[in-house]
Amino acid sequence: MQIQDLPYPDPGVPDARSGPRFLWWLGRNQLGGQLKALAWGLLHFVAVSAQPFCVGFAIEAVVDRSGARLALAGGVMALCGAATAIGDTFLHRAAVTNWITAAARVQQLLARQASQLGSALNRRVAAGEVVAVSTGDVEKIGWFVEAVSRFTAAAVTVLLVCAGLVVYQPALGVVVAVGLPVLAIAVLPLLPRATRRADFQREKAGRATELASDTVAGLRVLRGIGGEELFLDRYRSASQEVRRAAVRSARMWALINAVQVLLPGLLLIAVVCYGVQLAREGRITVGELVTVYSSVMVLTYPLRHFEEIAMAYSFSRPSAKRAAGVLSLERATDIGGSRAAETPSGDLYDPGTGLLAPAALLTAVVCGDPDAAGRLAERLGGHPAEHGPSVLLGGVPLDELPLDCARTAVLVQDKDPVLLSGALRDLLDVPASGEVDAGAALAAAQCGDVLEALVQGSLDTADPMQAHITERGRSLSGGQRQRLALARSLYTDPQVLVLDEPTSAVDSHTEARIAEGLRELRDGRTTVVFTSSPLLLDRADRVVLVHEGAAVAAGGHRELLHREPRYRAVVTRETEEEIALATGLPEDAGASLSGVPKGPELKGPELKGPELKGPELKGPELKGPELKGPEKNEREPIEHDLAHTEREEIEETA
Repeated sequence: MQIQDLPYPDPGVPDARSGPRFLWWLGRNQLGGQLKALAWGLLHFVAVSAQPFCVGFAIEAVVDRSGARLALAGGVMALCGAATAIGDTFLHRAAVTNWITAAARVQQLLARQASQLGSALNRRVAAGEVVAVSTGDVEKIGWFVEAVSRFTAAAVTVLLVCAGLVVYQPALGVVVAVGLPVLAIAVLPLLPRATRRADFQREKAGRATELASDTVAGLRVLRGIGGEELFLDRYRSASQEVRRAAVRSARMWALINAVQVLLPGLLLIAVVCYGVQLAREGRITVGELVTVYSSVMVLTYPLRHFEEIAMAYSFSRPSAKRAAGVLSLERATDIGGSRAAETPSGDLYDPGTGLLAPAALLTAVVCGDPDAAGRLAERLGGHPAEHGPSVLLGGVPLDELPLDCARTAVLVQDKDPVLLSGALRDLLDVPASGEVDAGAALAAAQCGDVLEALVQGSLDTADPMQAHITERGRSLSGGQRQRLALARSLYTDPQVLVLDEPTSAVDSHTEARIAEGLRELRDGRTTVVFTSSPLLLDRADRVVLVHEGAAVAAGGHRELLHREPRYRAVVTRETEEEIALATGLPEDAGASLSGVPKGPELKGPELKGPELKGPELKGPELKGPELKGPEKNEREPIEHDLAHTEREEIEETA
């Protein structure tokens, strides 16, 4: 595999049972590259290790005054030098290729896993963990994969040189053959402690990355509540923990380095002392002593790869463990392809809740629990958070469709869509049907003021489509980001579009215009909107109330307001007493409204005193703008007036 061939057509199915198994799987899948690096590594290391023998041979030739042997020694040394240069060049090339291709394979696997899991990924793995795995961990995994071949070449070279020294000069060769393995294994007792410290450092670094990611993602909110200093203090504390862990880990690796320098030095001293004694006794020649001494000096170079492989493994093992943890995640249901890749059409039906969204209609879904609404929206898109019956599109289970086909048919926009950095044109560079113009989608989402803001914030262009959007759209307000995300979804023009609270961050005047634009642009397409806004509900073809995991009522918005108290409680935010008064029911009829979502103000004991039952709580002051707190989703007076008008109609009917 060459770098220019990336990305892989198919990165394969990883062995994610553990970190070491994942590393072994990566190595096996790059066997060709590993063998190539091993061959060039052997050429390089053997050529380097052969130089001392050439030097010794040359010295013997000088002592014997043999010009032919000296010339031969010089020629062999020149060949060894050329082989060293060539081997080093292509070893580096092969090693870098193995590193990059291994990292690319891991990144492709992670990208594929994120695509398959969809929105379920961030519920099961922290965002900081995913960031750490896809950036720093990928690099460390690639380091170990490419270091294996170089370490193997170095180990084979050490064995060959030891065997050659024993044959060349048995007296000193035995000393070297015994001493070198001792040097190689001397650091093994230190590795477990170094590995534990490296693991601890990686854990602290992952925690700091996660905290930083969460802080940046919620920076606008933190500034709004004045909590940025609190989170900055937490990050400072976490970063100091990372620093202390890194220092402790570095101390251990410094000790290992010191051992790697000390022991070869002691071996050299032993070889020189013993060799000088043998030379004095006439048992070895000066050339043989120089050869053995030079060989020991040269072998310290391949021996350094023993330390490197230990460091690479200690750093890559926790990284591989985290990567395997992400890659081992599975979907609650497998979408996968027992049917042909043909996009079905028809009604969207969820057997789990009984929710039916008729084809070509705008269906609004009211659910008192926002979290339950988000989970149901994901189920409709084929991304269930838990096991259950598959959603049907035109009678065809989404689980039986190929993943890309299912996602082409149903698009889900959650309540917190992500805007990637880049130009607005790049934001709209998504798979689309081609039947909806980008300008029409932006107009339907009421993005006119957003385009003006983007142009004003760009110094180098007057074209809003070329204006730059910062990461996650942080330079825009929440409502502006929400409208751009809605425009992107409308431009995609899927057969079924599922929107989860698409207008929760905009004012009621803009929301009313978005409701009209959404209805016009999606005419003839199936659209499901999870909302409790009367402005959207009043323009829906069909409204469904989902309560406690089941669709309990369906009809028009005004119809449900008249006949379904639970629906009225969610939409108008009224209490049981207010509903009983408006509908003419006795005040103790609250039992019939069991399951009506109650705001937190009804659960505190301080709200049950007699002061809550006086007539002053039923006066017109309860309908004034002072009730527009967070429970009103910060709507404008027009929404309140609509709910008030509907209440008066019900009172007149009663």
